[in-house]
Amino acid sequence: MLKQFYEPDKIELGIDEAGRGCLLGPVCVASVVWLDKDPNPDLVIRDSKKMSEKKRQLLKEYILDNSIAFSVKFIDNETIDRDNILEATMKGMHECIDDISSKINIDTLLIDGPHFNMYDGLSHVCVVNGDNTYKSIAAASILAKTFRDEYINRLVDENPELERYDIRNNKGYGTRKHLEAIREYGITEWHRKTFGICRKY
Repeated sequence: MLKQFYEPDKIELGIDEAGRGCLLGPVCVASVVWLDKDPNPDLVIRDSKKMSEKKRQLLKEYILDNSIAFSVKFIDNETIDRDNILEATMKGMHECIDDISSKINIDTLLIDGPHFNMYDGLSHVCVVNGDNTYKSIAAASILAKTFRDEYINRLVDENPELERYDIRNNKGYGTRKHLEAIREYGITEWHRKTFGICRKY
């Protein structure tokens, strides 16, 4: 059972990302302010990596329909190559906070992982394995994962040449088929040129 709050009397924004370790495509950052009480106890919010795609989609709609606030931001591969993945992820986090804080007053930021660049006026807590600890971070992980997967599927639909890299299945991660295709065909405009094998091409 995940914890509802870090500080029960505070409005907390949970933040997580998807796609940091990919060779292709953007990193997606999501943030969620969750409720005091789950409206449907049968729908269990937890780490997005621990559920099927079908369950993630169901919970995505549940979170969008019931959260107090949410925001999803994409930082593209060109920015990742220019600034590095950590700074690009921090940029996405700050954009999410800008978005949410323009709508409601936030007291505390709950960040998945050990790194965060200070955001003026707001306290923050970095939580290693946060998507398996707090519901707001887990909810953010679900949005980040589902929104990014949908983006990748649309990208492949619009650019069929990506099929030869098996991107629809690997979502940009460095699977065997993806690596073999890079060796055979080189990289595309959507690959991260500073990552792993992509640096050779």
